[in-house]
Amino acid sequence: MSELTLTVMRLGFLAVLWLFVIVAVQVIRSDLFGTRVTQRAGRRGETAARPPQQRQQAAAQDRRAQQPAASARQRRGAPTKLVVAEGSLAGTTVALQGQTITLGRAHDSTIVLDDDYASSRHARIYPDRDGQWIVEDLGSTNGTYLDRNRLTTPTPVPLGAPIRIGKTVIELRK
Repeated sequence: MSELTLTVMRLGFLAVLWLFVIVAVQVIRSDLFGTRVTQRAGRRGETAARPPQQRQQAAAQDRRAQQPAASARQRRGAPTKLVVAEGSLAGTTVALQGQTITLGRAHDSTIVLDDDYASSRHARIYPDRDGQWIVEDLGSTNGTYLDRNRLTTPTPVPLGAPIRIGKTVIELRK
């Protein structure tokens, strides 16, 4: 082989090694410090591109999510608190006041889960019009379980039923 071919092969091998080192450092950095969370564009920009019927449905869902469910507070036997039964946050209690509760690793979640099996935006729990509380998986990698059943659709949560996200178990209680 000529000296030029050998030099080009050495430089190519060196470039591949440096690329490997850079990728390894990025992976270690993301494991240590987590992923960077960025906010999306406002809802108005998203709904403007939708057909009118979808815009109306989205607006109705937004109103339902923001409105406190007065019937949930008045219903007899309705849950009044969300309790973390197992996991690193065991014993943590959140009062249910009709607002949506988000669960995940993201810093702006209502309950920030320090769990390797939780996604940044893992699940949400919200009241419906009838005063029932609904749990919804937000497309998490490892899934959300209600009584050992993996959730695929928004599902009503019975009082005391365990909601499992990784190693964390959450229950609705009186």
